[in-house]
Amino acid sequence: MASTPVAKSRFELLMELEPVVERELDRHLAMADEWFPHQYVPWSRGRDYDGPLGGEEWRPEDSAISPEAREALIVNLLTEDNLPGYHYAISRIFGREGAWGAWVNRWTAEENRHSTVIRDYLTVTRAVDPVALERARMRHMQGGYEPDHGEDLLRGVAYVSFQELATRVSHRNTGKASGDPVCEQMMARVAKDENLHMIFYRNLLEAAFQIDPGQTMRAVTDVVKAFQMPGHTIDGFLRKSVAIANAGIYDLRLHHDDVLMPVLRKWKVFEMSGLTAEGERARQELGEFLEQLDAAATRFETRRAERRARRAARGE
Repeated sequence: MASTPVAKSRFELLMELEPVVERELDRHLAMADEWFPHQYVPWSRGRDYDGPLGGEEWRPEDSAISPEAREALIVNLLTEDNLPGYHYAISRIFGREGAWGAWVNRWTAEENRHSTVIRDYLTVTRAVDPVALERARMRHMQGGYEPDHGEDLLRGVAYVSFQELATRVSHRNTGKASGDPVCEQMMARVAKDENLHMIFYRNLLEAAFQIDPGQTMRAVTDVVKAFQMPGHTIDGFLRKSVAIANAGIYDLRLHHDDVLMPVLRKWKVFEMSGLTAEGERARQELGEFLEQLDAAATRFETRRAERRARRAARGE
């Protein structure tokens, strides 16, 4: 009787995947464009605020973007703000040595630009209440960040493979929904970084499938079934996410069609052979969950279309 393969330990996976990390880091550095946040901010629109400089207090009519885009930009920024927590979490999983540590530091440096440019844009254009934004930032960051997957390497890599793509989709659609070409250009630039990050993690987990397919399949299934965005602890996140979904910026359909499925297809999870019994169970769970998610997305789309039709009939 064939013996059941023993799952790789975290240390074994770190060692066996390090050459992949080194290769992917080199590829990333070759593809990443240098860019400067200050070049994407319309500084000429700015003027002093009230306070020590004696400027003008922010008023709701100062904002020229849609309420939905405003909510999305706040969520996107507060999510990016929690970078210290993400850096700590990812360094605990990957370590700080060798290619793993080099990637952690490079990723952190690139991500830091995102909060810089989005905050500068929002402040200069008076798109949001700066006092409310700063108070929200303080509350959110003081809450800290703890990943749902703890220090599990495979679950950590699986999570960011999807999360980086989800963030790219959200950023791009937020820019489009803003109605401001400057905002759209800025968010497209940020989204380009997120896409490169996604490719790094996606390729890394593809290599993990080759090393330990059964354990990796279980990790992917667990992450997909429990997935939530890193900003879910933001005050009022549920209300904001509903507004964002109703505006079509990020909803269940986009999550299923544009985030989960492209990555899963790239990994060929439903064509993969050589899985352990546990890996097969995980794949079956994954397929069943995706069917349920697809059905839920269709129900949401139907209800949203009905709500829009009723508002149109009322002339709203």
